[in-house]
Amino acid sequence: MRTLLPCLVSWCVLVGLDARAELPPEVQLSLQHLKPAERERAAKVLGPLDELPRYRVQLDVDPLAREAKGRVQVEVLAKDKPLTELYLRLTPNARNSRRVVLSDARLGLEPIILEQLEPSLYRHRLAEPVPPGAAAVLDVAVRAVVPKAEKSGGMLLGGGGKSAGGDHGAFSATEDFISLVGVIPQVPPLDDKGRPWAGPQGIGDLALYAPSHVLASILVPAGWVVHTPGAAMGEVPERDGRVRFSFAAGAVRDFPILVSKGYEVATATVNGVTVESHFAARDREVGERVLKYATSALAEFEKRLGPLPYTHFRVVEAPLTGGAGGMEFPGLITVATSLYRGAEDPFSLVGDQVNVAQLKEVLEALGPLGDAPFAQLSKTLERALEFTVAHEVAHQYFAGLVGSDPIQSPVVDESLAQYAALLYIEWKHGKSVAESVRRDVLVSTYHMYRMSGGEDGRADRPVGDFSGETEYGALVYSKAPLLHHASRKLVGDTAFFQGLRSYVDTYRFKWTCKECFTQELAKASPSNAKALTRLRVRWWQEAHGDDDLGLPDLDSVMGTLGAGRGLGVDELDPQAKELLETLLPSLLGQ
Repeated sequence: MRTLLPCLVSWCVLVGLDARAELPPEVQLSLQHLKPAERERAAKVLGPLDELPRYRVQLDVDPLAREAKGRVQVEVLAKDKPLTELYLRLTPNARNSRRVVLSDARLGLEPIILEQLEPSLYRHRLAEPVPPGAAAVLDVAVRAVVPKAEKSGGMLLGGGGKSAGGDHGAFSATEDFISLVGVIPQVPPLDDKGRPWAGPQGIGDLALYAPSHVLASILVPAGWVVHTPGAAMGEVPERDGRVRFSFAAGAVRDFPILVSKGYEVATATVNGVTVESHFAARDREVGERVLKYATSALAEFEKRLGPLPYTHFRVVEAPLTGGAGGMEFPGLITVATSLYRGAEDPFSLVGDQVNVAQLKEVLEALGPLGDAPFAQLSKTLERALEFTVAHEVAHQYFAGLVGSDPIQSPVVDESLAQYAALLYIEWKHGKSVAESVRRDVLVSTYHMYRMSGGEDGRADRPVGDFSGETEYGALVYSKAPLLHHASRKLVGDTAFFQGLRSYVDTYRFKWTCKECFTQELAKASPSNAKALTRLRVRWWQEAHGDDDLGLPDLDSVMGTLGAGRGLGVDELDPQAKELLETLLPSLLGQ
């Protein structure tokens, strides 16, 4: 029997839902997050929308203690065959199995035991199989202890992009921000043998799940604000002075919970989507520009890739670490605080171990870079901010709508999100600017990786097969997206964009495959089918980066940074040259 948590019944009354309607009231709540036209479209792909997995969350967050506790109810319908076991994934426990503790687990009213098969994976074997058409309802208590956020170390010199492994601050806390990504135990997808997809590997994304409905009620102290995907159901003050935030999300593949203090918000509307930019008060000017970039990117993508199905989309400034520029979730993205601050003051990105005054002196000595040595860098960082926002917005399609395995096949969604961001730059600023960004962000980053001693290799492999974030970034974020550039050159713009739109329409709300986009391009350009396959093998499965992108040299990279000023290596003294060789990988990286 499908049930409601007690607090959710009052929501139905507050929003005036009709309990006599065909869909249960809690599903009606979740569907407020979907545009009306998208509900029917989603049902055609996913089946009856009241049969999607449901999560009901009640959480009490104590920022001072860095704790969160409450209960989560998970409801899964048995469809084609009896349900014999349930798996739950808790991504924060991948690094420390005691970060989130589950207790008092119950199936219906009966106490059960959850086996911890891996640090982040739990299982319950059902004593009696659940027959098709019936649902298993698992209810469990959750208690999380959130670690203090690691120091970012800056994005230039002395930090960023070389993390040995971690979650980039997805589960961490600062004085004014708590990121609770993964605190909700969720049902992982299963492979064709019934085994759960792999969990976090310390590199890349954390997880992705089947489209599900979520109702969440989150209690925080006064002065703190909750950010999640979904439609906001209201803020209710409690007698003890705390505030309860409620959200309802429909057909989402994940549900992060973020809590902030001292944030402001700016809003805009794009084609029926309310876009919100949430940012620290000191970053208001950049936060408003981020809203402009997000709305602009969303408008371009909706025009060419189809509508975003959600009524609300949020961009949240977050103190990400390990060189991450942003993180993506359905209906919500985060963008690193370092990018907000760097856009205002490039020197804020320098690591603590660097003498800023000395760095300024050395940069001043680079006369050919111009009267203001960091003027070009400021422009570069602003473009990096816009590109990063566009990349994360593109993730709403890849893999928010077009689902793929972020652990075993990260190249599928990351390459398309990266290339879609490049397309946005082209659509918004013209082909010449896009070509400059392609060279600086993609080609030069690969070159700098090679110059630092990194080896070319296969891009299409599980995240756990990469040696670290640097190799992962160079091959998956820089080289792999250029497959799509090569494919576009081969088939022409008309066929390429026809295939891209067909890809999104065909796999919307579904799971895609490594070859699926190539197959859609082949349908749009049948005479090039074999050549498209050869390109995919060459760019993703083989190592031809040096042949296709050219051998790196410092002179060419410096020419790019100097914006055509013709600054040559031989013009620099040894100290300046050494500094620039160290600095460039960060300037031109992600």
